[in-house]
Amino acid sequence: MPSRDQVAVIQQTVPALQQYGEQLARHMYARMFAHNPEVRRYFNPAHQRTGQQQKALSDAVCAYAANIDHPTALEGAVELIAHKHVSLGIAPEHYPIVGRHLLASIREVLGPAATDDVIDAWATAYDELAHLFIERERQLYAEQLRDHGWTGFKPFVVTERETVAENVVSLYLAPLDQRSLACHKPGRYIAIHQAPAAGESAPRHYSLSNAPGTPYYRISIKYETADSSETPSGMFSSFAHEQLKTGDHVQVSPPCGQFTLELPEQPMRPLVLIAGGIGITPLLSMLHAALAEPGDRPLVLIQAVRDRDRRPFAAEIDALAYQHPRLQVHICYSAPGDGDLAVADVSASEGYVSDSLLERALGDAAADYYFCGPRPMMAGVAELLRDRGVPQEAVHYEFFGPAGTETA
Repeated sequence: MPSRDQVAVIQQTVPALQQYGEQLARHMYARMFAHNPEVRRYFNPAHQRTGQQQKALSDAVCAYAANIDHPTALEGAVELIAHKHVSLGIAPEHYPIVGRHLLASIREVLGPAATDDVIDAWATAYDELAHLFIERERQLYAEQLRDHGWTGFKPFVVTERETVAENVVSLYLAPLDQRSLACHKPGRYIAIHQAPAAGESAPRHYSLSNAPGTPYYRISIKYETADSSETPSGMFSSFAHEQLKTGDHVQVSPPCGQFTLELPEQPMRPLVLIAGGIGITPLLSMLHAALAEPGDRPLVLIQAVRDRDRRPFAAEIDALAYQHPRLQVHICYSAPGDGDLAVADVSASEGYVSDSLLERALGDAAADYYFCGPRPMMAGVAELLRDRGVPQEAVHYEFFGPAGTETA
């Protein structure tokens, strides 16, 4: 543990870290990739190009420094990052590599301000933080082995491809060794990358969109096309849409993640799922799980999409609404095409998720909310729920992006 004097030194560095944090993070990643290129595959190049990864690291370092004397405030962030690390196969031997380059970067970026006392204090603090992650990740690896039978990556085969929207393809994956899959917690994700024969590739995270208990994993991938030459198309999404075919092999990690469905204890308390675009994937798995539970709990699914062609899983969701009268489905089209509203098989409107929509669906009933989607949509939903007086413990969400950026 850092001494009292070292804690004071670290706290004194907070203003400098806030000012130079992203510059420090960029320097650290460049330094680490140059000296230890073997770790590059654990990092998403798209997040590096956009600066998301650097900002996530900067925010995490600043948060740690600001909360070093009451570390319980960091438990949620530690849990989230630990799950991401385990899904990627991060091992204890990787932590000294990051620590070495972080400390060197602090000295090189901050210059004379990075005194020996500052470096010593941060070295002690980093060792403590690394120990915290290593221990939690050890527990998660043990849970994976117990619950799913493997850790790291093992070969799967693509058994089926299914187009579920104009820009979304679902891949059905089964273990190459034909061993049965344990039931996953709805809302969790896997990490996936190309088989070694296809060349080295960085793993990517995709939520499981299938019902828990099926003999396959289903991931559903939006085709991330390039906005400009500076933001090229998503590497794995391009591969999945253009090249990956039935019978091909991929490497898959066991399910991870803390954004999982916990049904309210009260059997008639409504459950509300709000999805933006491809954010439907973890929520669809939750919906299947909730519908499989006995009882008459009211369920509400609000799906916010651009238009009918870009509405993932329309047929599957509409069929569930038809089969289960307790399920209300409403579609919010932000830019509906001609006839989209007229041909809707479920309730639909033009616009965004609104207070009036929630009022019609729920009235004044207390409910639990799960939502997932693009950052602007999530920020809007979070503000809407705050304005409606929904308590924080009834609000659950996940942001798709680098660990440490999940805020709404």
